[in-house]
Amino acid sequence: MTKKIQTDVLIIGSGPAGYTAAIYAARANLKPHLVSGLEPGGQLTITTDVENYPGFGDVIQGPWLMEQMKEQALKVGTEFHNDIVNKVSFEKNPFYAETDSGKEFTAKSVIIATGAQARWLNLESENKFKGFGISACATCDGFFFKNQNIIVVGGGNSAVEEALFLTNFASKVTLVHRRDKLRAEKILQQRLLNHKKIDVIWDHVVEEFIGSDEPLSLKEIKLKNVNNKSEKIIKATGAFIAIGHDPATSLFKNKIKMDTENYIITKPDSTETNVKGVYAAGDVKDKIFRQAVTAAGLGCMAALEAEKYIAENY
Repeated sequence: MTKKIQTDVLIIGSGPAGYTAAIYAARANLKPHLVSGLEPGGQLTITTDVENYPGFGDVIQGPWLMEQMKEQALKVGTEFHNDIVNKVSFEKNPFYAETDSGKEFTAKSVIIATGAQARWLNLESENKFKGFGISACATCDGFFFKNQNIIVVGGGNSAVEEALFLTNFASKVTLVHRRDKLRAEKILQQRLLNHKKIDVIWDHVVEEFIGSDEPLSLKEIKLKNVNNKSEKIIKATGAFIAIGHDPATSLFKNKIKMDTENYIITKPDSTETNVKGVYAAGDVKDKIFRQAVTAAGLGCMAALEAEKYIAENY
């Protein structure tokens, strides 16, 4: 049976951006409804130690932080729906959204906070060591690899930037790339190739991550040459996968403006999209910083902009 719900603000997606938007919208008495999506809590729910979120002197756990944000949003009046939006229409206001369970929302404003997912190598051994030596975020986890040998997988700007950043902590960084040349900007390539802490292994892919079970920790990485199929093992206690991110924006294709990588485009110094009343916050529009704290900040901005839009138009 279809359930019709009217709301001032519909938030699509959770994580730091969605939860923060919900907190601010609820405090503005906009009675927001939040549809949590496929991965409630976002990428932080698969992040173990978080040391860079302001306000905590000790290391905290990503899932715990998301639980706290959700609880705060609930207490100030957010309505949560453990559901997935599968259809939207932004052609006229109020906007329309439909979920897998058959709920139909009409909303004066919409905040998109569906996030982005890191691309992984999709190896069984990679899944085993995620969070225990394998990461997709150097700025989040680099600190934990002080004076260690680590590898970075990739060949674009992100991979080169992460490798350079990781030299602040690691004793040695090895960039593993499947081709014989990098795709990164020339100036970044020069910095990387001239850095005394960085080695590059060309024409190789990761075949397997090897480590111990008690405690779960990464020790070695088996590489395969893409040309002659020969294999070799290198010692490394950390691996950073930097082969790109995919924003979760397929639902909004041809509905709002996106760039060539399918990130939502917003106005300068704003979270407003090309559709008035529709906002985008967090990794769904931020391809540069991708931090919990910046996502939360954008969620705050989106809610405040939605509040202003509703006050001026209703």
